[in-house]
Amino acid sequence: MNADEFYQSRKKEWASLSTLVERAQKNVSGLSPREVGELASLYRAASSDLALAKRDFPRHQITQYLNQLVARTHAILYQGEPLALRRLWDFAARGFPRLFRETFVFTFAAFLMFLIPAIAAGVSVGRDPASAQWLLPADVHDLIPIVEDRELWIDMPINERPYISAFIMTNNIRVSFLAFASGLTAGLLTLWVLVMNGLILGGLLGLTGYYGIGWELANFVIGHGVIELSVIFMAGGSGLMLGWAILRPGLMRRRDSLARAARTSVRLLLGAVPMLVIAGAIEGFISPSETIPPPVKWAVGIGSGILLYSYLFLAGREKKRNW
Repeated sequence: MNADEFYQSRKKEWASLSTLVERAQKNVSGLSPREVGELASLYRAASSDLALAKRDFPRHQITQYLNQLVARTHAILYQGEPLALRRLWDFAARGFPRLFRETFVFTFAAFLMFLIPAIAAGVSVGRDPASAQWLLPADVHDLIPIVEDRELWIDMPINERPYISAFIMTNNIRVSFLAFASGLTAGLLTLWVLVMNGLILGGLLGLTGYYGIGWELANFVIGHGVIELSVIFMAGGSGLMLGWAILRPGLMRRRDSLARAARTSVRLLLGAVPMLVIAGAIEGFISPSETIPPPVKWAVGIGSGILLYSYLFLAGREKKRNW
């Protein structure tokens, strides 16, 4: 193939790349996610064309043109922060909610694995508080005598709330990663994490309800609970996704099935965990506040839930086109 034939066979792709480069140089954030992917794909193809041109037509003007085109594209793709921020914003605004909807069956399964034990524990302990001793894990048994005295354990001194808030965020992130990583046990430990957390919350609500202080605990939990529990369900769903890939690899090798599920589940987890910062801030400052009335706390909880699930179920949807 001579230089003219080479040019005729590739000029359409080079022109497309040149057009995208010119647009990106003016405003890189104006490129859609599809166009960013196309830019990267055309760049790789042009780089291969440049290597071929340097070998076969080292002194031809086509080689000079390709060298300039590849250099301009490289400067855009690897300029760092603007494009990285663009990708991060696109994931937050569109990619993550789409991913949530695509994997919703696993998140919903995690929700059920939490909800059923929570209801069972709440009903059982609400009817017979003595059952808390064998239903609740040993590390929360110290709370039982406090509740029996019709008191709660949630008082947080104002000067300690920033530190407590940071501790809560860290602990919730730890629980989320535990629920995710436990999926490598074919989902068994993920199931255990979800069931135990359901037993704790349901059992404590039942116990406080029996002693007449259930609404006080509900007033504390509602502000941050919607976001916090939603993230735990997503983390649990990520773990169940790993477990399902191990148990049901289909036609793929188990290793390949797990790797594929891991790529998806890690993205879901990393998109969900930052929400715990918001939940931790609410739990550290709003939930324990005695100056904020319960209706405001309920408004915060319900409002944050509406915003969260509107974002998860509505953001990133493609607009229908009328041709």
